[in-house]
Amino acid sequence: MINVEEQIKIITKGAAEVINLEDLEKKLREAQKKNKGLVVKLGLDPSAPDIHLGHAVVLRKMKQIQDLGHKVVIIIGDFTGMIGDPTGKSKTRKQLTSEEVLENAKTYERQIFKILDKDKTELRFNSEWLSKLSFKEVIELASKYTVARMLEREDFKNRFKNQLSIGIHEFFYPLMQGFDSVAINADIELGGTDQRFNVLMGRTLQKDYGKECQIALFMPLLEGIDGLEKMSKSLGNYIGINESSKDIYAKVMQIPDSLIIKYFELITDIHPDEINKIKEQLKEGANPRDIKMRLAKEVTALYYGNKEACEAEVHFKSLFQKNEVPEDILEVHISNGDPIIDIIVNSKLVPSKSEARRLVAQGGIKVNGDKISDLTSIVLNNKDIIQVGKRKFFRVVKTE
Repeated sequence: MINVEEQIKIITKGAAEVINLEDLEKKLREAQKKNKGLVVKLGLDPSAPDIHLGHAVVLRKMKQIQDLGHKVVIIIGDFTGMIGDPTGKSKTRKQLTSEEVLENAKTYERQIFKILDKDKTELRFNSEWLSKLSFKEVIELASKYTVARMLEREDFKNRFKNQLSIGIHEFFYPLMQGFDSVAINADIELGGTDQRFNVLMGRTLQKDYGKECQIALFMPLLEGIDGLEKMSKSLGNYIGINESSKDIYAKVMQIPDSLIIKYFELITDIHPDEINKIKEQLKEGANPRDIKMRLAKEVTALYYGNKEACEAEVHFKSLFQKNEVPEDILEVHISNGDPIIDIIVNSKLVPSKSEARRLVAQGGIKVNGDKISDLTSIVLNNKDIIQVGKRKFFRVVKTE
């Protein structure tokens, strides 16, 4: 097993907070003496199963820890998922049915094993232990925490202050997630910084149940390709792990230079020492575009392998650096009089009409290479080529 100092360097790479580092070192040294890996937990709420690189931050960290020889346990919250994580929510979430939860869980499974080693990953469903608790045991669990402490959570506090409803069942979400740590004797739990309350609950309950407290390892939230907001499908600033290799490469190239190092730290497996060298290269005047191309290739290779990553790079160079229109351009059939804004939105090239208008205002939509400034006055001809943003093209085909 790799020495403890090196393990700590890899485990804490890019982390926002570790509670606490001294205990982590102690656990790692004990594990090394026993020649036994630590139990590392990540809980997934199967309510939104499409994974993008923002979600993958904690999964990549799990993979790095897994490669150090530790036991990775993914807990699919089929039981907690029927409540829904209230974190950051201004109202009570719609409860999913068990069928919806299980279907989402299957989708999650297919995606997480694009990152984790399936043969070395233990997949558990928390209904395995939560469904077996008697009502007496549920009352005992509820007695471990006070309403006052629950209302310290920002989302609960704001809803209480604004006289918005809080279901009693929502208080059980963090208790149930914390009990997962008790059930599997977790040594480390990972989560985003927005999961701080839930993860720390695991430490509290382990102590109350007479167990050794887990280490809480928090990873930062990842900004999307706009460099402003948290990566999100609803904002359209995301990079999905199921997107094509060409799209992943091209989207990584869109991030602002200020995020290059953060992306290296959070969404690649590159060693911390190598990232420090990259930092020095940027300080010494290296072209950020060249460093970003290395990043794009690295990220693409994680999901598609080196061969496809190289092909994506060649495609990017020919398409974006030489401003060539791709050969395999999408064709969209339209009728005379179809408004261009409807064509663009219906073709799924932008999420909404407001986004299309925003792009036009920024010069981000072109017809046959010319920027357009007004979506209402454009008359499209057969075989016209529309470009949306830097990387989306389609050819219109008029039907009679």
